Amino acid sequence: MTFFNNTYWIKRIIVFTSLIIVSFILWNTYVFFQKFKEEERGKIKIFAAAFKELASNPDLNENTNLINKVYQTIENVPTILVNKDGTIDIHRNLDSIKSKKTIYLQEQLTVMKGQNDPIIIEYFGITQYLYYRNSDLLYKLKYYPLALLLILGLFLTIVYMVYKSSKVAEHNKLWTGMAKETAHQIGTPLSSLLGWIEILRSENVNEEYIIEIEKDVDRLSTIANRFSKIGSLPKLKKYNIVSETELAFNYLKSRSSKQIKFSFSSDKIELSTLLNIELYGWVIENLIKNAIDAMQGKGSISLTIKETNKLVKITVTDSGKGINKSQFKQIFKPGFTTKKRGWGLGLSLSKRIIEDYHSGKIFVQKSDLGKGTSFEIQLNKI
Repeated sequence: MTFFNNTYWIKRIIVFTSLIIVSFILWNTYVFFQKFKEEERGKIKIFAAAFKELASNPDLNENTNLINKVYQTIENVPTILVNKDGTIDIHRNLDSIKSKKTIYLQEQLTVMKGQNDPIIIEYFGITQYLYYRNSDLLYKLKYYPLALLLILGLFLTIVYMVYKSSKVAEHNKLWTGMAKETAHQIGTPLSSLLGWIEILRSENVNEEYIIEIEKDVDRLSTIANRFSKIGSLPKLKKYNIVSETELAFNYLKSRSSKQIKFSFSSDKIELSTLLNIELYGWVIENLIKNAIDAMQGKGSISLTIKETNKLVKITVTDSGKGINKSQFKQIFKPGFTTKKRGWGLGLSLSKRIIEDYHSGKIFVQKSDLGKGTSFEIQLNKI
């Protein structure tokens, strides 16, 4: 791999170049600011010299046009002329209403003393000090670098987010491909297993054993279908949610510890809603498996189905260790898990299946530490 093809170095070159450009712009802004500040002080000095001439020459003082031209040289610069004893003589370019108050003038004078050194005016034994504040343009230039940094920060943030999202999309595409390939690979041994089941049946093997094997083969087929649907928009069809939920519930019940008490109840035998049965079954299995893990293989699990005017509510309750209230929303984030072993993907996938694909809701209904947890799914009834 050549130097310029190495993305590691390319990213650092881009960042380094951006820093150089920003530093150059900031330095130029600083130089321009100082130059403009000196030019402004030069105008104040010219004004001070003209003011001295006007004050020391009565004939010039009678020329109002000349006086106006002198004041025009500093029309955008607030100024205060102070006598030797500290009293304020005159002021220019300050707020006409606020400047009537002595406190305001003193505050402005303090600001001026902090920004610039005064210009001394002496004539006929009189000494006065001309203080001035930076013009509005200088104030704007002062905050220009900050605005530039904010814009640059926003730009870099957008670039980073675009880069990160592209990487996430790339990873998602990879995982989708792997999932579809896994589904394809599972399909071959599944076909063989179906053939072996028929052979076992022809050999007069106990039918109960064959039925259980068929259930597990169907289960593997369902898992393969789930993997094959990753990355594509699932199709929803009208199903009886009671029977589909009970089917998934009973499968795990028959393969779980006898120390767990399972109970299933529903308001009605039939309640219709739009489902993708493979993905919906995945959610039910996820919730029941989490409940079994939370109880460490001993306790009770109940699943109830109720209806309202517009909704079907499925509630899964266990007698496990419970969830801290601060984690009610966090547990649905990818990668979050309280187990020693696990990817932290089960509940995040369940949330996506229910809310994104089925336009429903899934949430922690209630949970008490040491007593158990209830998860609720809400789907639109049809």
